Amino acid sequence: MKLDQETVDQIAAIAADEGLELLTTEMVGHGPKAVLRLVVDGPDGVSLDQCSAVSRQASALLDVNDSIHHAYTLEVSSPGLDRKLYSREDYTRFTGQRVKVKMQPSYREHRVVTGTLLGIAGGMIQVGDDDRGSTDLPFDQVMETRIEVDWDAIMKEGKNRQ
Repeated sequence: MKLDQETVDQIAAIAADEGLELLTTEMVGHGPKAVLRLVVDGPDGVSLDQCSAVSRQASALLDVNDSIHHAYTLEVSSPGLDRKLYSREDYTRFTGQRVKVKMQPSYREHRVVTGTLLGIAGGMIQVGDDDRGSTDLPFDQVMETRIEVDWDAIMKEGKNRQ
């Protein structure tokens, strides 16, 4: 199930009122175990208070609009450290970051490419691939792209703070 565009636009406005951008809405699962996930982000990240405010207002909106006709759980979250890239703008914003790109099963050349995001031009994403050098991947064949988190560096930084 997908929310109608008017409802998505209204939720985006709620997020904007909190200084956030609505990155995506995802319905995961079916029936009473379904989860409607709203992923939001802001220039300085996302606070718990902001998530709570968006959740309260979006919940009221969804109830009034009667957008979903079965039981579900509403979840509002930040994209996290290993965030997905959702739009072409994300590919520009995160140029220079390490990413893992998973291609559609129908794409036969490379299934998974890990490396440095070099940018997006036209319909192609360019990744400085660890194994093959620079690789061009068709944007319309990408299943998912996530930021690769260097957990070792994060853990080392945490130990240095102690």
